[in-house]
This record gives sequence, structure tokens and C-alpha cells, in this order.
Amino acid sequence: MTLAIIGLVCGFSIVPTDEALASTLRIAPSTTLAPGAPAERVPGQAPAQELLVDATIAAPVVNRESLSATDGLQTLARVGTNEAWAKLVLMFGGWPQTDANLALMLRWMRQENGPPDWWNRNNPLNNGYGSGGGAGLGSYPDLVSAAEYCAKNLQRGYPDIVAGLEAGTSADATAAAIWASPWATSHYGNGSHWSTRPVEIVQAPASAWGL
Repeated sequence: MTLAIIGLVCGFSIVPTDEALASTLRIAPSTTLAPGAPAERVPGQAPAQELLVDATIAAPVVNRESLSATDGLQTLARVGTNEAWAKLVLMFGGWPQTDANLALMLRWMRQENGPPDWWNRNNPLNNGYGSGGGAGLGSYPDLVSAAEYCAKNLQRGYPDIVAGLEAGTSADATAAAIWASPWATSHYGNGSHWSTRPVEIVQAPASAWGL
């Protein structure tokens, strides 16, 4: 019985004989063809080999990890809310945008200006640094500048507040650091003038963002 020649990708074939079904290994010399060029028969060389693949074999599934990104400056400015400004301060400071940090920032902003006009003088936290008002009564050209100056001021002189924001795990602990700091002369009544109820999300006018 004669067996069919089995073509292998690696460039050799096993040819059984009729008499003893013994296999001999024959290495076919490899040739390089240009893409799309027809294979040419070389005298004395075995025919070109082909590999047939079952069309029903499905391609392997490739799993890709999901990607996420933090909102950028332009995106936050377009959103334009007090929450967006809080995220912007955290972004400029390089602090994590955790739920605790966002809650802390929103509560702090409410104690300074209140949600209905949180963008008052484009100075949500009544920051004196860079605003032209040492007592926090100055203003900024836009809310983006205000966020950048706020982060810079915290980094330059409020290490305990910064430590709380870097940890990003407890709004209450960071709030206590704010009360103990010289940010407000009232010290927020050491917490008696500080509410933890949910803060209303309010959008500022586009002009306040410099848009």
C-alpha cells in the first residue's frame, strides 16, 4: 500500500516505501520567492509543498486590558462644575482623585464660598497666593489659574494638608489638618463650622473658566 506524501511546514517530507512501509527522511532545499511569485519546479527537486488548514478553525481570542485615563485640563474646564475644579486642583498638585479627596475639596469650597457662587472672584478657596489679595479677597483671571495657584500654595506651606491629600484615604483627617492650619483665621470653628453633608454640584459660567 502506498502512503501519500505528507507535506510539512519545516521543509521536509516522509516518504514510505511500498514494500516495507519504512520511512526515509528527505530534507528539501528551501527557496525564497518574491511575494505573489509562482513556484518554479527545479529539476531533480521535490514538488513544492503545501499546507492545508481547516477553514473551520477559529482565530484565537486576544484579551486586552481595559484602559482608563484621568480627565485632562480641557475636559474639566468644559465640564465646568465645582467638582471639576476640585479635580483640577488635585491634578495640579499630583494628588489622587479619590472619593475622599473629592469630598474634602467640595466641602472646603462650600465653607469658603458656597455652591451657588462657588466661582466668586474666580477664587473658590479664597486663596491669597497669586491673587493680589493677601487675606484671600483677591481674584484670578480664570478658574484654571485659581486651581494651579491653590495647589502651589498648599505645596509651599501646608505640609499636613498635603500629606492628607497624598494619602487620599480620609476626608475627615485632611479636614482636621485644614482646621489646624493658618488657611482661615477662624479655623472653621475647629470643625464646628464644617458640614459633611453632600455638596450640590453646580456649573460655573464658561467665562469664569476663560472659555
